[in-house]
Amino acid sequence: MHLTAVQKQEIFGKYGKSNTDTGSPESQIALFSTRILHLTEHLKGNRKDFSTQRALLKLVGKRRRLLDYLKKKDIERYRAILKELNLRK
Repeated sequence: MHLTAVQKQEIFGKYGKSNTDTGSPESQIALFSTRILHLTEHLKGNRKDFSTQRALLKLVGKRRRLLDYLKKKDIERYRAILKELNLRK
C-alpha cells in the first residue's frame, strides 16, 4: 500500500504535535499501525506471499520497539497511544 502525502499528514496531525511531526514515537507508531492493518488484510487473501509476511513481521517489530521506548520514557504517553489505537497490552 502506498500512503499519499495527504494521508500521512492526517496521521501525523492526529497523533503527532503537527502535520509535519514525523519524528515523534506516537506518529511513527500510528503510521506503522496503519501499514500493519493494510498488510494483514492483504495476507488474508494471499496466504503464500512470504515477502509481504516478512515485511509485516519487520513492521510489527519496529512498532514494538517504539512502544517499548515510549513505555520507558513516558508511561502516560504510552498508555494514551495504546488507547487511541486500540492496541492491546
